[in-house]
Amino acid sequence: MVREKVTVSTRTLQWKCVESRVDNKRLCYGRFILSPLIKGQADTICIAMRRALLGEIEGTCITRANLRKYPHEYSTIVARGPGYVTAQDIISPPSVEIVDNTQHIARLTEPIDLCIGLQIERNRGYDMYNKRPNNFQDGSYPIDAVFMPVRNANHSIHSYGNGNERQEILFLEYGQMGV
Repeated sequence: MVREKVTVSTRTLQWKCVESRVDNKRLCYGRFILSPLIKGQADTICIAMRRALLGEIEGTCITRANLRKYPHEYSTIVARGPGYVTAQDIISPPSVEIVDNTQHIARLTEPIDLCIGLQIERNRGYDMYNKRPNNFQDGSYPIDAVFMPVRNANHSIHSYGNGNERQEILFLEYGQMGV
């Protein structure tokens, strides 16, 4: 039986948030560090994390709108009612939370009965409306859907040490839409 000397690392990885902020109801930012890493590990980790953050997290968004009483999406609505329509005017089921109820939807200049039906879906990535089958005969219109709650994920790697003792620090920052 051959015995080899095995060296086990006792270094402990540290994951630390160095900056976190909420810019408004819809935009969040975070910056994290992970260290110490062996040379080359930071690239492997950040590529996997970036792919997961940008492509694998599900999001929810409006994918179709139905403007009752209007024959197509470019119809002119002649009589518009005074005031603004915002997301707070949406009547939604209890299971749906509107992140930013100040989101502008329409400006009405005259009183009308405005009723818009919205279809909400949960998915990953993005879905261009012109790539989906438009077989709805109910007067509804498809909307481009960006399901990704994380909108950007960047990284930088900083090396330190000398010779065979080179190590790396991974800085990961992300920007997120309200979820």
